[in-house]
Amino acid sequence: MLINYIKIAWKVLLRHPFYTFITLFGISLTLTVLMVLTSFLDHLFGSHYPESKRYRTLYIANVLQTDSAKSSMSSGPASFRFLEKYAKSLKTPENVAIVSNFSFSNTYVNGKRIKLNTKYTDVAFWDVADFEFLEGKPYNEQNITNGDHVAVITDDLRGQYFEPGAQAVGKFVDIENINYRVIGVVKGSPPTRLYTYGDVYFPYTAPKSNYESKGMRGRYIAMVLAKRSEDIPAIQAEFDNVISRLSKDEIQDGQKFSVLVVKAHTYYGHFLEQFAREDSQKVFFYTIIGLVLLMIMGLPAINLVNVNVSRILERASEIGVRKAFGAPSKALLWQFIIENIFITFIGGLFALVLSFLVITMINSSGWIAYADLTINFPVFLVSIFICFVFGLLSGVLPAFRMSKLKIVDALKA
Repeated sequence: MLINYIKIAWKVLLRHPFYTFITLFGISLTLTVLMVLTSFLDHLFGSHYPESKRYRTLYIANVLQTDSAKSSMSSGPASFRFLEKYAKSLKTPENVAIVSNFSFSNTYVNGKRIKLNTKYTDVAFWDVADFEFLEGKPYNEQNITNGDHVAVITDDLRGQYFEPGAQAVGKFVDIENINYRVIGVVKGSPPTRLYTYGDVYFPYTAPKSNYESKGMRGRYIAMVLAKRSEDIPAIQAEFDNVISRLSKDEIQDGQKFSVLVVKAHTYYGHFLEQFAREDSQKVFFYTIIGLVLLMIMGLPAINLVNVNVSRILERASEIGVRKAFGAPSKALLWQFIIENIFITFIGGLFALVLSFLVITMINSSGWIAYADLTINFPVFLVSIFICFVFGLLSGVLPAFRMSKLKIVDALKA
């Protein structure tokens, strides 16, 4: 029966090319926007270079100090010492890396200023993050112990600072009047990956890192790598237990705050925490997202409902004949729904091609440095689901209306 419904839908498409064009154009355009948006969200939150282990990584990125009534609070990144003491001591993780948030420096080439995003990291950072080394290697514990002025730079900075095609390892870059020996060159990270993006990476013992700052607050975050994604709850519980044992003096940290909130979040959990800390705020956040998605999918679906009604009305005599021979309304309902889903999937194929072209254009345009938007398997599955939902949204109402059409009215039409 399903095959027959699909054959009928195909014949209907060929019968009226204009209606077919309007329907497929509306479907393809809407689904292209949704597929590109899905790919971009996957780019933001998925596990991709150089954070290919993000699916099993937790982030300790915010220290919140407040009073018991939550009438006043202060929050921000942690200090290196705080993370070294309470994150590095965790037993469950495979590894724990500490890396600074963004900082900026300048270098000059032939009098031209190059503004740099710089990061200070420990050695574990190169294990937790999967950077591709094009030259050399990362700094090691000996470099950190000695306080060596060494740096890992990106291929983009290499191209700007040195002669085209020249090797950079072993040479020096002058950054803020300090000469750093280039020890490695990596393929850069997209700026949308906030905790790995940079132009230059220094050992945390390099000048201006402020790693010796006292207190809880500073400029660093911890990337906690689990052995398996299943270990994430255990790591979170262990870290919560460590924080719960802090003394009152440690929590106050020389201030009047009495409550300390520090969590090890997944990347998405950390992102959500920036917008909504309370459950009520999270409900509001998801409600807004749901309304936006409903508008993106609902408005085009409403327009296509009118097209589908016109297309199905032309088949009123067919409906009347089938009802006269005993076809139940339920069978007719499912026929038109399946036909509409089939048509939507055809539009989805066109949308897939268009999405690939748009994504290729974005990746090659330079709008996002090192952009690597893809239509991978998760994105493809979400796209299939979107096609299915869109087909239902735009097809159920016309199908229900036509299935309830009386035999006499259908035959007159």
